[in-house]
Amino acid sequence: MRTRDPTSRLPALFGPVAAATADTATARRQCAAGGGAVARVGGFTLVEVLVAVLVISIGMLGVAKLVLAAVTANDSAYFRTQAANLAYSILDAMRANRAYASTTSGYQLSLSQSPNATIMCDALGSDCTPAEMAQYDLYRWRAQLASALPQGNGQVAITPAPASGQVATATITIQWDDSVAQWALVNDSNAHGTATDTTPDTQTFTLESAL
Repeated sequence: MRTRDPTSRLPALFGPVAAATADTATARRQCAAGGGAVARVGGFTLVEVLVAVLVISIGMLGVAKLVLAAVTANDSAYFRTQAANLAYSILDAMRANRAYASTTSGYQLSLSQSPNATIMCDALGSDCTPAEMAQYDLYRWRAQLASALPQGNGQVAITPAPASGQVATATITIQWDDSVAQWALVNDSNAHGTATDTTPDTQTFTLESAL
């Protein structure tokens, strides 16, 4: 009886595996000899992501600062427009009462004075004198200033006509607190809003016109 050697099948079984291993080793040697011709593929590292986030955050902070400055500048311009409109409103009221407004006792009003609040010339059947109309106009004007402007206040100075045939001159001054806009725009050390400063930045609008 013929006996078969069990190791005789080993070359047939492991021959393909050995050949594949040899081919892989040969390919690696060829890649090493070619100076790394195969490109290395990789993704973003965590450091690169963090740097990108930091750059974007700094840019967004700059944009937010620009938006804040634009908003505060718009508010400051709005208050100045309101002051100009209110200055012309009292000037129109004075021209409607021109004869009395042209005198030094007419619409003369300082910042510290308060118009008479008891006179009401808009009531039905009211018949106010020119002096009462002046007090009513000034009282209503002061109320509009306080409502439209932060800490709004105003004064009127009358310069009578210097000679016959000439006209009197009215100088209207309006003041308001613009400290919030000034602090945000220029970071003024004297602006209201800092820890040590208590004096508000006062803006002034002056209108001088003939009556």
